[in-house]
Order: sequence, then C-alpha cells, then structure tokens
Amino acid sequence: MRPAEYAPDTIIQAGEALQAAGRNVTGFALRQKVGGGNPNRLKQVWEEHLARSAVAEAEPGAELPVKVAEELAAVAKALTERLTALAVELNDKAVKAAERRVREIIEAAGEQRELAERELADAAQTVEDLEQQLDGARGELMASRDQLAEGLAQRQSQAVELAQMRERVDAAEKAAKEAVRAATQREADLLGQLQQARQAEQAAREREATANGQLLAAMQQHEEDTQLSAELRRDLEKARKEAEDSRVHLQAAQARLDGAAREIEEARKQAREARDEAKQAAASAAERRGELKALQQEIARLKDGKTSPQPHKGRH
Repeated sequence: MRPAEYAPDTIIQAGEALQAAGRNVTGFALRQKVGGGNPNRLKQVWEEHLARSAVAEAEPGAELPVKVAEELAAVAKALTERLTALAVELNDKAVKAAERRVREIIEAAGEQRELAERELADAAQTVEDLEQQLDGARGELMASRDQLAEGLAQRQSQAVELAQMRERVDAAEKAAKEAVRAATQREADLLGQLQQARQAEQAAREREATANGQLLAAMQQHEEDTQLSAELRRDLEKARKEAEDSRVHLQAAQARLDGAAREIEEARKQAREARDEAKQAAASAAERRGELKALQQEIARLKDGKTSPQPHKGRH
C-alpha cells in the first residue's frame, strides 16, 4: 500500500486555516490547501481530529483512555466508510437502471427504423418494375400506331387494290383494338400495382410515425431518469453534507446520461432520413402517375385514329 503523502498535522493545520477563512472543510478543499493527496483520506483525518477535539472539550479535566479513543475513531471511520459506500451504491443503481431503459428503447427504435428502410426498399423496387412495364406498354402502343399509319397510307395510294387494302385495314384495326384492350388491361394492372406501392409507402410512413413515438417516449423516460437522479443527489446530500467524493460519481452518471441523450438524437436523425426517403418514394410514385396519364392520352389518340378511314368509303 502506498504510504500517505501528507502528515496528519499538516492536514489539521490546513483544516484550521480553512475554518479561520470561513470556508467549509471538505476533502477537495483540504487537497487544494495542502497541494495534493486523497480527498477521502484528508477528510477522514480532519473528522478524526474534530472527534478528538470534541471529546477533549466535553471532558477537559480527564482524557479518554487510549482504547476508548481508538474504538471511537474506528467507529467514526466505519460510519464514514459506510455512508460513502451507501452513496456509491445508490448512485450506481440509479445510473444502471437509467442506462438500461435508454438502451432498450434505443434498440427498439433501431429495429423499427431498419424495418421501415426495408419496406422503403421494397417500394422502390416495385416502382422500378412499374417503370419497366410502362416502357413495354408504350412500345406496344407505338408499334400499333405505326401499323395503322402504314395501313392508311397504303389505302390512300393504292385505289386499285382498295378491297384488299380494306381487308388489311380491317385486320389492322382489329389488331389495334386487341392492342388497345391489352393496353387498357395493362393500364388497370399497373394502376393496381401502383395502389399497392402507395399502400406500402403508407405502411412505411406509419412505421416511421411509430418510431418517432418511441423516440418521444425515450426522451420522456430520459427526463424522468434525470429527475430521479437529481432526487437521489439531494437525498445523498442530506445523508452526508460533506460527501464531496460522491459528486464525482454523480458527474460521471450525468455524463453517461448525456451520452444516452446524444444516442437518442442520432436515432431521431436516422428516423428523419427514413421520412425523407419515404417522401422521395412518394415523389417517384407521382411521376409514375404522370406517365400513366400520358399513356391514357396516347390510348385515346389511338382510338380516335381508328375512325379516320371512314371518309374514303364515300369516295369509293
């Protein structure tokens, strides 16, 4: 065991100097006065000196026996150590309980965030599939329109083969009708898939709201834990006014609580990022709806184009 750095007489002189200056004699004040040492030991030496002085003042005519004085000093030392241990134990229990609750809430919020991210990824994949299907339907419509234009050009330029051209035009019109029906059915399928994508997006938003609610509950729990820690500090100050060493542990507990608050803020930031991704998915779905509207207009123009050969019947 490392020997004491400062003699008891030096510590007692420093305590008396603090008293003369009107300051409280604490372990840290004694350490600052003598220039170093363990605050607990410095405080213990000073309290033993006060105990001896109180006994000497109470009985100025007779000194206590050495054995009684030693037992009294041992009892005072044991009481001081017990109060210190009790303060440390209460503080550790409060800090561990607060850290455990904050850690559980943060883990639950992280799981909700990961689930929301997976659902957003599925929604993005669905939108990409819809884009590919829209491209295929647009290609089919362009091919059908080209066939109709070719049939009309041949009908106008080849009057001699009008009957044959009419059969070809009728066949082309029939194919166009089939293509229109197929495109209409494709449009209905795409609209259904788009609705499913919207539902997936809504589910992702609901999970995001759930994560935000859990984060709010975590923050409220954090505030309650902070209030509990403050109440425990007040109780400890009542139990031992001069227990300055427990303040170091309380400050460490506050630092851990601040770290938990920073982790909660990071979880909130990740939830905001998930909400931004959901908004981007909604914007992409809006673009898909614009393409579907353009596709409907293209189908309408294609239907209008089927009636263009009618004037040629009168000319024949």
